[in-house]
Amino acid sequence: MRTQHKRRTDRLRRMLIALMACVLLACGMTIGSSADVVFPSNATPTKVYLDGREVLDGECVIIDSITYVPLRNFCNLLDQCRFTWNGKTGTATVKTDDLTLTVQNNALYIIANGHYFYTVGKVMNLDGHMYVPIRPLARAFAEELSWNASARCVELTTEGERRAVPMADYDKDDLYWLSRIISAEAKGEPLKGQIAVGNVVLNRVRSSSYPNTIYGVIFDRKHGTQFSPVSFGTIYNPPTASAVIAAKICLEGYTLSEDILFFMNPRIATNNWISKNRPYAFTIGNHKFYR
Repeated sequence: MRTQHKRRTDRLRRMLIALMACVLLACGMTIGSSADVVFPSNATPTKVYLDGREVLDGECVIIDSITYVPLRNFCNLLDQCRFTWNGKTGTATVKTDDLTLTVQNNALYIIANGHYFYTVGKVMNLDGHMYVPIRPLARAFAEELSWNASARCVELTTEGERRAVPMADYDKDDLYWLSRIISAEAKGEPLKGQIAVGNVVLNRVRSSSYPNTIYGVIFDRKHGTQFSPVSFGTIYNPPTASAVIAAKICLEGYTLSEDILFFMNPRIATNNWISKNRPYAFTIGNHKFYR
C-alpha cells in the first residue's frame, strides 16, 4: 500500500512539474525576451531613441511603414512593470503603479487606463514574442514621439514625471450616439470601416456646414434626413461591442481622413446624389467614402 501511495505521489508530482513547465514556456513564448527573433522578410531594422539615448538595439523593425517594438522590453524600459499572460485569449496585461495596459495578439488597438488607442498595424506574435506598434505604446506611457525622417528613426521624449496616460473619461452622450450610428450604419464591417463612419460624423461636427455636436449631426434634417438609421429607427438599437470600440478610437482623435463627409453602400443605396456630386476618397468593405 505504501509503495502504491508513493508511486501515485511521484506520478502527481511529475505531472505538476510538467504542467508548470508548460505554463512558464507559454508565458515566455508570448511576452519574453526578443533577442533571437527572426523577423519577416518585409521587415527593416530601425532605431529608437529615448531622451537622446539609443535603446532596444537590434530589436525594433519597420513593417509596412509601421515601427514595431517588443512589448516586454519596451515597457520595462519606461517603468517597473508587472506582466501577466492569458493563453486562452492571447492577451498580455502590463501593470505599473499608474497604468494598466492590455494588449491582445492580432488586435488593432491597445487599451491603456481605459483609453482605446488604434495601432494601425496588427499586434504581432513574432517567434513567440509580442511586438506592438510603438506610437500607441508611447501614448500609453505619456511619452512624446516624433519620427526623424532623415535618420529613419523614432525619437521619444519623457514628458516630466508622468509615466502613464490619465484614466479615460469619455463624454457619455458622445459615446452613446457615436457608437449607435456606427453600429447602425456599419454593423459587420471591419473595424477600419467602422472607424471611417465615425470619422465622417466627427468631421461634420468640426465643419461649419453642419451642427457642432454628434447628436446634432446624426439628427440633422436641414437637407432631409442625413442617416437612414434615423428614419428606420435602428439608431436606437444597442451598439455592437466593436462599434463601441470604434467610437472610442475616434473620440481619441484617430482619423483615416479629416476630409471625408459622406459615405454610401452602393449595393443598397436608393439615391446616387453622393456619388454624382462628391469627390470619391476610398472604399472600405461595403462602403464608399466621399469628401
